[in-house]
Amino acid sequence: MPLDELGRPRIDVTVRISGFFRDAFPHVVAMLDDAVQLVAALDEPLDRNFVRAHMLRDLAEHGDERRATTRIFGSKPGSYGAGILQVVESGTWRDDHDLAEVYTAWGGFAYGRGLDGAPASEDMTANYRRIKVAAKNIDTREHDIADSDDYFQYHGGMIATVRALTGADPKAYVGDSTTPDTVRTRTLQEETNRVFRARVVNPRWIGAMQRHGYKGAFELAATVDYLFGFDATAGVVHDWMYESLAREYVLDETNQAFMRKSNPWALRGIVEKLHEAADRGLWAEPDADVVAAMQQVYLELEGDLEDRG
Repeated sequence: MPLDELGRPRIDVTVRISGFFRDAFPHVVAMLDDAVQLVAALDEPLDRNFVRAHMLRDLAEHGDERRATTRIFGSKPGSYGAGILQVVESGTWRDDHDLAEVYTAWGGFAYGRGLDGAPASEDMTANYRRIKVAAKNIDTREHDIADSDDYFQYHGGMIATVRALTGADPKAYVGDSTTPDTVRTRTLQEETNRVFRARVVNPRWIGAMQRHGYKGAFELAATVDYLFGFDATAGVVHDWMYESLAREYVLDETNQAFMRKSNPWALRGIVEKLHEAADRGLWAEPDADVVAAMQQVYLELEGDLEDRG
């Protein structure tokens, strides 16, 4: 499409694909790569073609045109995930730089025609330093951003990595194409707020989980874990959300009784995760009475679980 018809500059886009996408759609990966090569080769003003501008800049630095036009990165061949889940669950990370190091180590492999997972962490880093917008599309209503670790691993991991490399947050958006005729784009913060109110602390959803016993309690704990992961990477969970989780999931008498009976380990995990959020300053100003009440629940749970042997 000619620039005059396009009506805007050509934007340079870096793609982080999943291992599943790599395996299921190799032809799409090749087509995306072809598109980058095509645009990079166009003789156009550099302020109207950022793909070519960045390609020429990288080419001048290292002299390798293939590397300079690499824009698709993913996991090492045969491996899956972004590594962020493992490091967040372990609690061993200290700051953005730790998260970025893991994200780059797991995702720094180049894909495209003739590139089937070539090690390319330097090229990935060079491209990530240029990212101003981090976007993730959602095309199904079967799950949401607090319903799977993939969202905070890939999207959140990208945001944390850009912040570690540049010192600034990229703008973060979630595209909603669940209804193709009415595509919506929300900021990640708007999407987090929407999901939190519509599902996470919705009494009807919590009640539905209570009907599923052990697995339902597990889903409540997993939701807290995923929100924590998104906050660690993208900073989108506010204090009022943490307090709501504490009050609705831990301190609510009905839900607490359900979890104590069905899956006390899940309840203990929720309390531990909320305490970690407070310890790390993610939950910046927790209510002292709420924290004390959670601590009491935790001590009682520890005693109950020890008695179970």
